[in-house]
Amino acid sequence: MTDPSAPPAVRARRRLQFIALALVFFGPLALAFYLYYGGVNPAGRVNRGTLVTPPRPLPEVVLAAPDGEVGPGALRGKWSLVTFTGAHCESTCARTLDELKRARLALERDGSRVRRVLLGERGCCAPAETGGLDPDLVVAWRDGAAGEQLATAFAGLSETGEPAGRVYIVDPRGNLMMTYAPGTDLKNLMKDLEKLLRLSHIG
Repeated sequence: MTDPSAPPAVRARRRLQFIALALVFFGPLALAFYLYYGGVNPAGRVNRGTLVTPPRPLPEVVLAAPDGEVGPGALRGKWSLVTFTGAHCESTCARTLDELKRARLALERDGSRVRRVLLGERGCCAPAETGGLDPDLVVAWRDGAAGEQLATAFAGLSETGEPAGRVYIVDPRGNLMMTYAPGTDLKNLMKDLEKLLRLSHIG
């Protein structure tokens, strides 16, 4: 704290030292959030998915699930890799989930900060078919009022208005951050996710 009895030159020097320390501690974090949440794309940085600007807060809903219910915490607390399936179990569904699992495992230590979330229609993609016994996979139904409310938040980012087939990244605070079109090489998603995990300490 600045001593009011100190000469003006001394007080000014102490203020500058305080500002410099604040920049050292908080500058990198502020820059990271500015680059990702502000939509700035400096030279040398490439997003392989589509950045959602500004990030879209998702509604907190309770969804029906194969083994009961999934609460709003399913999309909070960790980085979530979300995918949807439609009325029928598409052949790509299990393959996408497997690729996301391998991407998560490739993150090694940071993999514990990531979960997979599958939102499907009731009766489709049962846990036995999707590896639902895997603790990093959350399966819930997208039908019903709560499921439709959540699906609508994602669907607005799809050219067809239907989120099935796309992959989404949701941050630990429940904000939709990035989206990937069907058929995207998920190695690109992993590279984006690695950057997000490196720049952020949440989740």
